[in-house]
Amino acid sequence: MNAFGEVFKESEVDPAAEFLAREQNALAGLEDEIPPIAAGAGTEEEENPLPKAEDDNDDFAGFTVPKQVTEEPEKIRKWREDQKTRLEEKDREEERKKDELREQARKELEDWYKHHEETISKTKAANRNAEKQFVAETDEIEPGTEWERIAKLCDFNPKTNKSSKDISRMRSIILQLKQNPLQATKKV
Repeated sequence: MNAFGEVFKESEVDPAAEFLAREQNALAGLEDEIPPIAAGAGTEEEENPLPKAEDDNDDFAGFTVPKQVTEEPEKIRKWREDQKTRLEEKDREEERKKDELREQARKELEDWYKHHEETISKTKAANRNAEKQFVAETDEIEPGTEWERIAKLCDFNPKTNKSSKDISRMRSIILQLKQNPLQATKKV
């Protein structure tokens, strides 16, 4: 056999029993330090949340396992509080900004509607005036003024739109007819 197997043959002490004996000796003085549990203070399940082992050892009968309090470290608790405070502040800031944006949008919309109504009313007034002027001019039709009225309706600005067709010839013809109208001859 090897040296490892021979060591176990020579020492026939059970390592688990040796461990339990050491722990029992170390915990022997704690019995006096732990106050006894008052009768009627609660059920065993409330005081000891850990489930009982199926094979209870009589060596530890009468000992109760105290609740383990898992308290967060101070730094983590402080960070959580600070984070909560920061998030609440950000939420308040976000709500404030949303309210400002809503108010700004409401004002801009009111201004737009006001400007739009003004534009529409001005356009309506200009159209009414143009219509009145047109109707007044059509009532006063005199022979020989046809080309003059046509020239008023045409835009003779040569720089109006570069992408449109060249209308310079039409413009020149209308201006010539305005200055020298054709004589209407009656056919018999």
